[in-house]
Amino acid sequence: MKKVIKLSMIALTFSLIAACATTSDVEDLQSQVNGLNTSVKEASANAASAQTTASDAAAKAEAAKAAANEAAQLSEDANAKLNKKFKRSMMK
Repeated sequence: MKKVIKLSMIALTFSLIAACATTSDVEDLQSQVNGLNTSVKEASANAASAQTTASDAAAKAEAAKAAANEAAQLSEDANAKLNKKFKRSMMK
């Protein structure tokens, strides 16, 4: 009977030690999860910033395209006028 009690006490001691290790493991995992949550939040903020930058770049590119199209049209108009004047001068 004393042997059973001694074995029970030893088993209880080992189970308490194992429980402490398990608590430590859980705390370690929780700190890792917290670190990952922070990383995810930073990545999300970086993605939002990149999206804003991309939208701004697209708007600037569209404005540049519009200005280039306007310049091309003005160039064509000027070329047409010069051709018309050249033809008139050749007729004289």
